[in-house]
Amino acid sequence: MTKNDHQLNEEIILEIIYETNDLIAINKPHGLLVHKSKIAKDAHEFALQMLRNQVGYKVFPAHRLDRKTSGVLLFSKSKEIDSLIQKLFRDRKVDKKYHAIVRGFTPLSGIVDYAIGENERKQEALTRYSTLKHFELEIESGKFQTSRYSLVELLPETGRYHQLRKHLAHILHPIIGDRPHGCNKQNKIWKDKFNMTTMMLHARSLTFEFPEGKINHIIAESSTIFQNVLQKLERENTFAREKTNSAD
Repeated sequence: MTKNDHQLNEEIILEIIYETNDLIAINKPHGLLVHKSKIAKDAHEFALQMLRNQVGYKVFPAHRLDRKTSGVLLFSKSKEIDSLIQKLFRDRKVDKKYHAIVRGFTPLSGIVDYAIGENERKQEALTRYSTLKHFELEIESGKFQTSRYSLVELLPETGRYHQLRKHLAHILHPIIGDRPHGCNKQNKIWKDKFNMTTMMLHARSLTFEFPEGKINHIIAESSTIFQNVLQKLERENTFAREKTNSAD
């Protein structure tokens, strides 16, 4: 098992990808909660406690990642620093970048400006995205003879609950492996044909200034399962072959 596999156990060692006197960041595996939650009573492992046990001192989560999402998770080493870093997030002074594999061919770039929440609790939410690559596999999906996918880069300007998952579903390009916001047909294809049930969303990087004048740029490599899915898409990508043939 690698450090970033989605199957967790008590012996897992968190991958520390960045550290200063004030901050420490890990590459969170898929399936790991940041801390205890009433809505996930089945969980027994939490990034916060695991990292505290691993480094031997208290740390404080500066932000949140979904349980199903892998990638950069930042912690502060004191309450004082935590207060300052959380203010950067609240003031939108942290640039966040995600990668996702989604259903269908996404446009080359776009903006999703779609409020999240119910009735009076709705909050503005905005995500910018760009397409890194298109894939097409010879796998039937409903009335279609092939299945199409895209690798996208996501730049959320707000940080609402499940924002990226909901925004991608809203533009009809749900994330592969997402439940309940994803596509049941595609999720079933990946489960039945490839035994893959992991949500394909990865927090790629964080960039922010702290302290004043120092730029922190933290990058997390995608998980083994994410890389495996990409490699499969690359190997079997008929869309790439068609483009090459057309160029000839």
